[in-house]
Amino acid sequence: MPLADVEIKKAKSAFQPYKMRDEGWLFLLVKPSGSKLWQMGYRFAGKEKTLSIGIYPSVLLKDARAKRDEAMALLAKGIDPSQQRKIEKQERVSAAGITFKIVAAEYQDKLRREGRAPAMLNKLKWLLSLVPPKFGERPIGQISTVEILAALKSVEARENLGTAKRLRATVGAVIRYAIAPGRAETDPTLALKGALVAPKAKHRAVEALDGQPETVAALKLLPLVFTRPGELRMAEWSEFDLDRRVSTIPASRTKMRREHLVPLASQALTVLADLKDITGGGRLVFPGIRSKERPICENTLNASLRRMGFRQDEVSARPHQPC
Repeated sequence: MPLADVEIKKAKSAFQPYKMRDEGWLFLLVKPSGSKLWQMGYRFAGKEKTLSIGIYPSVLLKDARAKRDEAMALLAKGIDPSQQRKIEKQERVSAAGITFKIVAAEYQDKLRREGRAPAMLNKLKWLLSLVPPKFGERPIGQISTVEILAALKSVEARENLGTAKRLRATVGAVIRYAIAPGRAETDPTLALKGALVAPKAKHRAVEALDGQPETVAALKLLPLVFTRPGELRMAEWSEFDLDRRVSTIPASRTKMRREHLVPLASQALTVLADLKDITGGGRLVFPGIRSKERPICENTLNASLRRMGFRQDEVSARPHQPC
């Protein structure tokens, strides 16, 4: 007959250990010391085996039965529950040795092998260097929201509000990278939304730039066409088909030496239409001031961005070739 809670509670120790049997191979082992241990006897691969389930009253009758049912479900799948427990214990020990620093290094290596831009990788490395050393040595699966917030607040306290926000996103990306292989279960950074001081937006509209029309137009077009700066500033009007809403970059100016078609959004067409009234009579879309046969220099674009208040580590029209 199955055991009852009152029987278990009243069970007394004896000179020899004895078993109080429940249903489904579950029994309570009562030792001479008075301790009561839940165990389960079973057969696997022709051998008699015993699985320890827990100590009463820390593990009550209903809990012991639930654990027994889990073990029986494994047996039904041909899995030894004792061996499975050893594997899970080893995985927990292994996971405890996988620190945030280790996973962060693996994450950076993954992005490097994917061919991410060096500038992006350097920025990521710099952000991760802001993580306190003690934080980096913590097992990644044990890092709490409170620990992450403390690290972010130390950055925020130095008035680096934007950096603190980017660091939160970076830490979250590393932890999410650890979730797939089971090194972590959840991303604690998700609970930190709104916990940091929001950086005040700085509006730096290109329209406010006091510069040559060609320079202003180039800065407007760069984020609309997503081409390399050198490919844009050396563009010729013959390469633009405004009716078909497309421009053609010849193979001689592309990095891969293949002709490249760029679709033109409505905003890009508006910029080009205005600029054509100014430079449409010549060959180049963005002619320089000194010579209409030479394009504007990318150093001009960079200088304009600095005047608008952008730092070099925020945005840059990187030189493609000497002016």
